[in-house]
Amino acid sequence: MDDKKIARINALYHKSKAEGLSEEEKVEQQILRQEYIDSIKKNIRVQLDNTSIKNPDGTITPLKMVRERNENGK
Repeated sequence: MDDKKIARINALYHKSKAEGLSEEEKVEQQILRQEYIDSIKKNIRVQLDNTSIKNPDGTITPLKMVRERNENGK
């Protein structure tokens, strides 16, 4: 998500507190907020996929492999 969209989210927030939003602005705010949340989730997923777990026996397992294994029901 780019800085312009984040600035717009903040502007809509401040306007909502000061004077309220029109219906169009409320919809825009909801869309931008969902896009922001999706962006955060994507960034966290990438970070977790690049994280490894050190097992008690000393082996290292990439967290991505653990997630894929759980998704496949194994």
